[in-house]
Amino acid sequence: MIELMLAMAFISMLMLAVAMTTIQVSNIYTKGITLRELNQIGRQVTRQVQQDISSSAPFDIDPSSSTTKYISSNGGGRLCLGRYTYVWNYGKALAGGTGAPNIANKYNDSTNVRFARISDPSSALCANPTSSIDKTLAKELLLGGDRDLAVQAFSIARRYDASAPTTALYMVKLTIGTNDQQALETNNASCKPPTQGDGMHDYCAVNEFTVVAQAGNQAEGEQ
Repeated sequence: MIELMLAMAFISMLMLAVAMTTIQVSNIYTKGITLRELNQIGRQVTRQVQQDISSSAPFDIDPSSSTTKYISSNGGGRLCLGRYTYVWNYGKALAGGTGAPNIANKYNDSTNVRFARISDPSSALCANPTSSIDKTLAKELLLGGDRDLAVQAFSIARRYDASAPTTALYMVKLTIGTNDQQALETNNASCKPPTQGDGMHDYCAVNEFTVVAQAGNQAEGEQ
């Protein structure tokens, strides 16, 4: 009887070790898949933004200017590049809840924009920052679903060059991450340690992507 009990105890401990190892491997695999998808999509999105800036004429990004092509608010923003306009809502706005910013951008069917590239040759979406967006003209660039990717931060700065008045350099910083607010730090720039918060930490990932593009390389609208 004692030998049988010892054998059962050993088998139980072995099965528990196997189960714990399987769970750990699964968590690592899930985290790896999340990071891979985030980095792959982030590179694709920033490359597209870079290409669209390069094919546009220099544009005004001063929020106080009446001719600005960059609209920014706590809930999201818009960037009009001549042929295409980028429109987004920040993750906190999409998540909602107490203290969350208001949704900045909606489609004409009242659904929320995530991060979209929209055909907008006249830059009308920046001329009227509160206008709704025709969903048939938009292409969403980020995932919902299990990974629930969203824009967590966006900024653009112009680098002036007096020797080249027909061109301009722009630096774009785009932070993309999974949108589980319980797993994210307050500033949404990183994930909390696994010992903190109640979110799905294995699905949490945040990364900042930076690109520099020169506008004025070709006539606006050419591609």
